Amino acid sequence: MKKLSVLFAAVMMLMTAGAVSAQKVASMDYEAVLSAMPETKKMTTDLDTFSKTKGDELNKQAESFQKEVQQYQAEGAKLTEAQRTAKEGELQKKQQNLQQLQQTAQNDLAQRRDAAVKPIIEKLNNAVAKVAKANGFDFIIDSTALIYKGGPDATPMVKKELGL
Repeated sequence: MKKLSVLFAAVMMLMTAGAVSAQKVASMDYEAVLSAMPETKKMTTDLDTFSKTKGDELNKQAESFQKEVQQYQAEGAKLTEAQRTAKEGELQKKQQNLQQLQQTAQNDLAQRRDAAVKPIIEKLNNAVAKVAKANGFDFIIDSTALIYKGGPDATPMVKKELGL
């Protein structure tokens, strides 16, 4: 019986020691910090400029294509069957090229965005890691995903680490 009570006491001491070494958790608003970074603002401006430039080029080509279609529709009755077939083939090819250019522009924009955002995310994640180590946090969780938040907020500390 004595052995059982000694074993019970030892188990209780281990459980108490485990509770004392609970993990330290903080939260932060990841998106707020990310959007406050000057690199993010510059990236957004650069991507907007690139997108507008590509959009303007595509609009000019689309307008030119529309004029050709309208001209064909107005003068199509005057053309021979062979000329109409040739013109329709030409217009169809131009339409396909225009669609391909739009797809290429979208892909270029996505690649630029991915390439530009990677170093920004790395910088932010490094700052989060430094704050976590400096303050003894085992976890820093994005506060936008939390239903209840009762622990410390690491957002100001990460902003300070980034110089914001």
